Amino acid sequence: RFIKLLDSVLHHLVPAWDHTVGTFSKLKHIKQFLLLSKRRTALITQCLKDSETSKPNFMPRLYINRRLAMEHRDNPALDPTCKNAVFTQVYEGLKPSDKFEKPLDYRWPLRYDQWWECKFIAEGIIDQGGGFRDSLADMSEELCPSSADTPVPLPFFVRTSNQGNGTGEARDMYVPNPSCKDFPKYEWIGQIMGAALRGKEFLVLALPGFVWKQLTGEEVSWSKDFPAVDSVLVKLLEVMEVMDKDTFEFKFGNELTYTTVLSDQCMVELIPNGSSTVVRYEDRKEFIRLVQKARLEESKEQIMAMQAGLLKVVPQAVLDLLTWQELEKKVCGDPEVTVDALKKLTRFEDFEPLDTRVQYFWEALNNFTNEDRSRFLRFVTGRSRLPARIYIYPDKMGSETTDALPESSTCSSTLFLPNYATAKVCEEKLRYAAYNCVAIDTDMSPWEE
Repeated sequence: RFIKLLDSVLHHLVPAWDHTVGTFSKLKHIKQFLLLSKRRTALITQCLKDSETSKPNFMPRLYINRRLAMEHRDNPALDPTCKNAVFTQVYEGLKPSDKFEKPLDYRWPLRYDQWWECKFIAEGIIDQGGGFRDSLADMSEELCPSSADTPVPLPFFVRTSNQGNGTGEARDMYVPNPSCKDFPKYEWIGQIMGAALRGKEFLVLALPGFVWKQLTGEEVSWSKDFPAVDSVLVKLLEVMEVMDKDTFEFKFGNELTYTTVLSDQCMVELIPNGSSTVVRYEDRKEFIRLVQKARLEESKEQIMAMQAGLLKVVPQAVLDLLTWQELEKKVCGDPEVTVDALKKLTRFEDFEPLDTRVQYFWEALNNFTNEDRSRFLRFVTGRSRLPARIYIYPDKMGSETTDALPESSTCSSTLFLPNYATAKVCEEKLRYAAYNCVAIDTDMSPWEE
């Protein structure tokens, strides 16, 4: 009965696109019930449809130098402006060239699935989608690198304390950098997130629920959400609150002051002259409250800028109706690349039913880690997350056994699979190609233009 009542009034509860000045704040109190609604999905679809604009008259063409971007990624300290990053090259390339040209609004119909065209300098490519998807994957990797061992090439996100310490949950996550005040670029990141939500592509950002919740307007709490950012600090403050005076003084003496370190490793004072004011045992609860407030709000401005960009592309009503988990999945895709999911999305063309190549291929993918499969997916499709359709053909050598590397065409999401002698060889060659063969050079001569 409750669901019937909810569905009968739901379309009155969400603000329309034209009147988006805020959110129907009481809606978040029943957010957990919205998943039961039978009208919600249709309402989300309708809100997105109503807010569509016609596609631009021309597709922006960007010239991207990925060799320079790779050099920057290897040593970001050499250029604090990050001008050679793929992210910056795309951002600058999409700026209107004169005052009469409107900036992209990213609110195109779903069928318009390519937002710009990429020409990779010194790589031969005719971009029919593969190059565009590659640029999104490159930007994702620059914003939130998937490897914990590499430097972060852009200043917008920093590794969480959990990632640095190797402790707690969500050890591969990033949070917006409290020190970075480049709000126009945070807003643009939000717009690209909105474009991903509307379209078929993904911007893969490894952000904890702490961030996604704030983007959807859900409330965050210290005990529920901050352990995903800094579990050591959460535990420390829990223990501090209940410890007796002798233990407190033995552990901290006169060395604990009214300061805390944010995710960007900057120390901030919690009260005026906090760095020279010692925390007394009697005041520890106030100290704990001040630390929690400072850390919960450390990225507030950056998240607000991302949300402002998101709301330029997606109606407020949609954010009100989605849970934070749904928002993450619509923007980032599914992080789990399982063999079962790949089997549903893969088509073998021109293979005999019992061809050993098919058998060896699945054996290889079964031995891959999730990271290996994600890299393989990107090698073939330009996407690093599911869903992504894959087409597999025999390579040009036909049935001859070979040691050649596999080839792919990301524009058509096609893999040309050689005939390997064993499943082990197949596994090694596929893995090598997935990690090392990222340049695109077979569409045309790279020196034609």
